[in-house]
Amino acid sequence: MTDALDIRWASPADYGALADVMFDAVRHGRSRYTERQRARWVPRPREGTAWVERLDRQEIVLAETRERVLGFMSLARGGYIDFAYIRPNAQGSGVFRRLYTRIEEQARQAGEERLWVHASLMAEPAFSAMGFEVQAREQVAIEDETFERFRMDKLLAR
Repeated sequence: MTDALDIRWASPADYGALADVMFDAVRHGRSRYTERQRARWVPRPREGTAWVERLDRQEIVLAETRERVLGFMSLARGGYIDFAYIRPNAQGSGVFRRLYTRIEEQARQAGEERLWVHASLMAEPAFSAMGFEVQAREQVAIEDETFERFRMDKLLAR
């Protein structure tokens, strides 16, 4: 990444790019899930009314260069981090930390006392590095595939 990185709040005009980031991260990034599991999780980039409505209910921060969006993270009601995806070529570059810092600031401003997330096997180390603790190891089914994930949270000091 040679271009300067810009961190900004997303708008509905960004939703297609966010879907592309999510698809790229899940389908092309390093993974502890099988190819079959990844194909069930994100068979194609998200689109349509359900996608738009879900994103419209959240605060979304994204990281971009002049060329494209590299990652995004979202904050839903109740301190829930719903989405956290970084393109494979930007993983390990500090993008996750920068996005998370902005989300935590937003949560504090909104008066949230805790943040929580359902973290994938790949995201768990990144959330742990931000101070999250595993509360439970869970399994979730999508069609005929079962996925392991972690329910994690972090208390926000006042």
